[in-house]
Amino acid sequence: MEFTLTANIKATPKQIYKSWLSTQRHSKMTGGAAFVSDKVGDTFTTWDGYIKGKNLELEPYNRIVQTWRTSNFEENEDDSKIEISLTEQGKETMLTLKHTNVPESGEHYKKGWSESYFEPMKRYFEILNKD
Repeated sequence: MEFTLTANIKATPKQIYKSWLSTQRHSKMTGGAAFVSDKVGDTFTTWDGYIKGKNLELEPYNRIVQTWRTSNFEENEDDSKIEISLTEQGKETMLTLKHTNVPESGEHYKKGWSESYFEPMKRYFEILNKD
């Protein structure tokens, strides 16, 4: 299974990219403890260890590709993959998230992305970038 989601966030691509790959800022923008890295090949955990994965490709301020799995994945299920693209649109950035190789039981991850990432990120950057 795979799906693509988009969100418009009041931030620059650079702000989103750097926050996604910063332990302190990722934790602040989502509300869940994260340990992340901005280096290809490094592993990460987010949401208090519920999510883990590895950085596959990093194009500064444009694109992030990571393996991704939650503690709900069965042991025999392969990692899924997320690809995040950042497109500047005036004072906002359109974040496009393509999530592939999602287990068939993973329909609920669409809602999870919205509620646990996009909504908190919008609030975080709204406060951070008040005019």
